[in-house]
Amino acid sequence: MAEGKKITCLDCGQVNRVPEGKLAAGPKCGTCGSPLMGAKVREVDMATLRKAAQTDQVPLVVDFWAPWCGPCRMMAPEYSKAAQALDGQVRLVKLNTQDHPEAGQAYGIRGIPTMAAFAAGREKGRQSGAMPAAQIESWIKAHMS
Repeated sequence: MAEGKKITCLDCGQVNRVPEGKLAAGPKCGTCGSPLMGAKVREVDMATLRKAAQTDQVPLVVDFWAPWCGPCRMMAPEYSKAAQALDGQVRLVKLNTQDHPEAGQAYGIRGIPTMAAFAAGREKGRQSGAMPAAQIESWIKAHMS
């Protein structure tokens, strides 16, 4: 069996296996060439989120948000700062609940912004409300250990 961590490509949905030591070295999808890890927050759809949350062996944190939500807009740059600080350790993604209203029922989202942390196919933690980057990083580290 091949060594490494399974990571779902957020562009094409292909599952890739990346050696743990290469996670911070900018691994790319073997199918489409898109970056698998990175310091940039990526927008995902429901199908990609479901697959990544169930399959990935690298921690995944999703921000459930909507463009009309003031606290969501306030938290967006802070979430991006946290993604830069945690590059190579965890992937941070966003799901627009206005475009994907089924997310509310599927993930039990009652208010936004809400962050949910996933690892090894299970939800490890959830936090609602806007937070600064340092607090986001601390929350993620506490739920990914």
